[in-house]
Amino acid sequence: MAEQSRFHGGEKAPNNGVYIEKGETGSNVEEPQQVELNAGDKFPETENQDRVWVNKRDLSRPGVDDRSGH
Repeated sequence: MAEQSRFHGGEKAPNNGVYIEKGETGSNVEEPQQVELNAGDKFPETENQDRVWVNKRDLSRPGVDDRSGH
């Protein structure tokens, strides 16, 4: 089973890392929030309901925008 790659406010971070806001459809966000979380920390709410959190390191990996995890 693949690890979930998109997260919503209130969910727990699976790994330590820097997470950044991304549009739910994979679109870039102008001036996105960025947070550093440890595994088990809860994600803060995004600036609007149409955004999700993704691990910043995953942005350079091909296909991250195609995985919904839900």
